[in-house]
Amino acid sequence: MGGKQFDKPKSKQLMKKSLLSIENLSVIFNHRQIVVDDISFEIFPGETFALVGESGSGKSITALSVLRLLPNNAQLTATAINLQGDNLLARSERELCRIRGKRIGLIFQDPMSSLNPVMTIAAQIVEVLNIHFDYSAEKNQQRVLELLQQVELPEPQRRMTEYPHQLSGGQRQRVMIAIALAGEPELLIADEPTTSLDVTIQAQILALLKNIQRQNNMALWLISHDLTLVSSIADRIAVMQQGKLVECGINPGLFENPQHAYTRQLLAVLPRLEHCANRQAQEHSLLLSVQDFKVYYPIRKGIFKRIVDYVKAVDGVSFSLQQGKTLALVGESGCGKTTLGKGLLNLITGASGEVRLDGIALHQLQGDDLRKQRAAMQIVFQDPFSSMNPRMLVGDIIAEGLQALHPEVDAAERQERVRQLISAVGLPEASISRYPHEFSGGQRQRICIARALAVEPKLIVCDEPTSALDVSVQAQIIQLLKKIQQERGVSYLFITHDFGVVAEIADDVAVMYQGKIVEVGSVAQVLQQPSHAYTQKLLSAVPKLAAVRQFATLL
Repeated sequence: MGGKQFDKPKSKQLMKKSLLSIENLSVIFNHRQIVVDDISFEIFPGETFALVGESGSGKSITALSVLRLLPNNAQLTATAINLQGDNLLARSERELCRIRGKRIGLIFQDPMSSLNPVMTIAAQIVEVLNIHFDYSAEKNQQRVLELLQQVELPEPQRRMTEYPHQLSGGQRQRVMIAIALAGEPELLIADEPTTSLDVTIQAQILALLKNIQRQNNMALWLISHDLTLVSSIADRIAVMQQGKLVECGINPGLFENPQHAYTRQLLAVLPRLEHCANRQAQEHSLLLSVQDFKVYYPIRKGIFKRIVDYVKAVDGVSFSLQQGKTLALVGESGCGKTTLGKGLLNLITGASGEVRLDGIALHQLQGDDLRKQRAAMQIVFQDPFSSMNPRMLVGDIIAEGLQALHPEVDAAERQERVRQLISAVGLPEASISRYPHEFSGGQRQRICIARALAVEPKLIVCDEPTSALDVSVQAQIIQLLKKIQQERGVSYLFITHDFGVVAEIADDVAVMYQGKIVEVGSVAQVLQQPSHAYTQKLLSAVPKLAAVRQFATLL
């Protein structure tokens, strides 16, 4: 295979002996699928090394290979994997257990699935401490508190006794970092640690990692598909494509002068705030009108469960959306965006206020009358896989809405519409007879878009439809949504926390904070001249690409 070799970094502070050295690493699944293809690189003490690329490029498998945490059907070969001269390939499983979590820490992408739901936060950290240290119970509790304070978890004394489901996404990620730091590692591997987090929480997590890195003189290996993010934190960056390392360079040199076509392609498709600058505002007929919309959840206490207060998830929201246009609804997690989107479609109870879709008062409809209007309003969820029945074929998933809401359409016409929809979202016709698990994340999102379009809606609520996708797949989905809007005149309520995506797709923007809309206006006005302090705070937290050069001209 002949792995590509990269020069050592020339930066003076990095001219030292490597902490981790990987030579000619390859990983093959089932004796035929090459996942990692003969790669070599080094990580140096105290540096931040970023490995970037799209999903399936082999980034996470490379990291798991270092710790020998691969599945049984994986075959690993390498000349050496050296941790400060110690060849990990020569270590037994028992010896590796003393290295995992101790000398090399690992932060997984999804903290909720990585944390034990039936153990308290303190118990999960103590579990790691007991493996690597011989502390007393009192010392363990003291160390847990120190770690939670180090990761800046609010109210650490109280949080120690809580469970993962009682914490927010950003707080759970801080707990994962505390667990990874418990062994006092020399190298911390962070696998997509900020995916799906709000820009403000993402900025906090990145700043936290850099601060801890300086305090502990620790090397940080960041795995990400977000080039903008890594440009703000990494010392060196390696780009991975289909199992191969195609480019490696020092930041910001790699961004200023990318050498490989794949790197230039990734940079070219990055959403940028300035892309909204020349968008022309056009008046269209009114489609959706929302007045004083509220979703309150009662707080009950006592043995009689009396209502003592309310959680005001959505608190008196008003806005409008024109036919064939996109309104982006932005804000941090917990501000009420998703609750508002579901409430408008009558997918949750406890909502009040006036909602008119094409002049029809949805808030006054019930039973069959409401059901008849379901075809006019659809939703695309954030996680396409969990929103589809894994036991149903894709063709049946798309046809299900047609069968329920348009029973007058016969089976032959339904199948023809399904074929047309699959083609419209850019998937081959053979996809109809496959199951959801056989598709990538971007392909599944296309299927969910086809399902939403099947009943010919006027309004689609898009709830974070691109937040977990790679930049290139994200760009494809955005272009697909734009194309569908131009051809069919559908309107989007686009819920997101990604301002780059907002700049690419939105006509207007509504900023939501603690259940209220605090600012609304055209996309250019809100992104370039924000008037509210909260909007300004959100925009200031958006990571900026280190190099400002426009890469689209390089393709």
